[in-house]
Amino acid sequence: MKPAARVAPNSPMWFLHRRLRMVRVDPRTWHRTFDANFTHRAPPAATAPAKHLIPQSKEALSPLSKSSQPPLSLLPFRVLIRSYLIAALSSSPRLLTPSLGLLSILAKSQSPWLNPDRNPLVRYILRKTIYAHFCAGETLKDVRRTLSGLKRIGYRGVILAHAREIVLPAGKNATAEEKVDDLAAGMDVETWKQSNLDTLSMVEEGDFIAVKFSGAGPQVVQQLAEEAHPAKRMDDAMIAICNVAKRKRVGLLIDAEQSFLQAGIDSWMLRYQRKYNLGEAVVYGTYQAYRQSTPETLSRHLSIAQDEGFTLGVKLVRGAYMGSDLRHLFWNSKEETDRTYNGIAAALIGSEFNDVLRSSRAAKTVEFPKAKLLLATHNHVSVQKAMELQKEQAAKRQARFDLSYGQLMGMADEVSCELVMAGIQSKDSEASQKLKLGVPLAYKYLPWGSVGECMMYLVRRAEENRSAVERTEGACSALKVEIGRRVFGM
Repeated sequence: MKPAARVAPNSPMWFLHRRLRMVRVDPRTWHRTFDANFTHRAPPAATAPAKHLIPQSKEALSPLSKSSQPPLSLLPFRVLIRSYLIAALSSSPRLLTPSLGLLSILAKSQSPWLNPDRNPLVRYILRKTIYAHFCAGETLKDVRRTLSGLKRIGYRGVILAHAREIVLPAGKNATAEEKVDDLAAGMDVETWKQSNLDTLSMVEEGDFIAVKFSGAGPQVVQQLAEEAHPAKRMDDAMIAICNVAKRKRVGLLIDAEQSFLQAGIDSWMLRYQRKYNLGEAVVYGTYQAYRQSTPETLSRHLSIAQDEGFTLGVKLVRGAYMGSDLRHLFWNSKEETDRTYNGIAAALIGSEFNDVLRSSRAAKTVEFPKAKLLLATHNHVSVQKAMELQKEQAAKRQARFDLSYGQLMGMADEVSCELVMAGIQSKDSEASQKLKLGVPLAYKYLPWGSVGECMMYLVRRAEENRSAVERTEGACSALKVEIGRRVFGM
């Protein structure tokens, strides 16, 4: 190997070199440092675990891929540098707190001087930094260029969403007091429909788009809160979206929302799954593992799907509304949430109920309900456990299927890039083909829209990083190692 060039003492590169050398990690074993920073203590074992709830072997904590190259080597250098700078800011409370405060002011201010869509200077600064890191773009051309870049890296596809949002009322009682003009409600639904059709026009076969029912306006929010059937114009709009998605072979991921809307959302989601999931899954519901009711809800939906002959589309997440929903709805600890998430994933991957996801029927059924799973998680251990389960299935010569994984654009690149590498190796590996091992399909979620439309999304990403300091510190360390490897041959 050619030795690295000497760096002049006290030069700017010399100081950068010294800073990077503070992370004394071998790039070949970077994932071990990442695991130590990224994961929490493993959840306690159940008293009487099911036959194969979750693999607990040490092999489950091995790297996802066996490439000699570190996973972050897939990232373009400019993306790597930007990722490091944002991760460094996010892992420093001294820097993140004022930055988050400034972002919140920009997102909520009514002043044209602070509106990114009206102040060219503010727009330029945000567009070149945090917006570029987390978002797809403002125009069709921008979005397609971003999506093409992700697929060149090796991602199977994207999960795209329009960033336009509405402000929801405080709760169910507030919606009952809303009096919405019928003409305005119709315009809200039409705007929402066109927004989703525009999003569909930007993606390709095998991609997903995220659909948020509440974005269709206050009248739709009221109908969801009352668990009413969708009004005709809303139903017509959703049918038009589903028809395009089915024709393009694109998945629709129905977002979970606040608890007072969720029963209505589930009802509507099943309504469209009955119509469009008779073969392959087109419509997916989102199930939040931090809610205590989720295993029972999912089990009931699986029974409905089996009885009515459709495939249940499942997007599994940990949850995103802890700050606004009632605390008693959630598990009491992260360990319980992790156990629920991993247990549900294990049941769906293995097509067998277990002590987390129990059958809703008194008698055992001969066949597990048909379901299609997308694991949306930044948790390295959850991804490892899912892949280990698929390896066990392959060794037992059970049916092969390709499992989809999703992470947010600009976050968890360590996990995403490992999945991309593992997917490439699974396709190329003779052993994988012989064992019929499922190929991991890596997706990135990202919003599109003007800088102003994306501001609330960017605030949430900053808040998420603040609440996950251990994870961002681990990501920062891994990024430092990769920069050092490329610049200095470390």
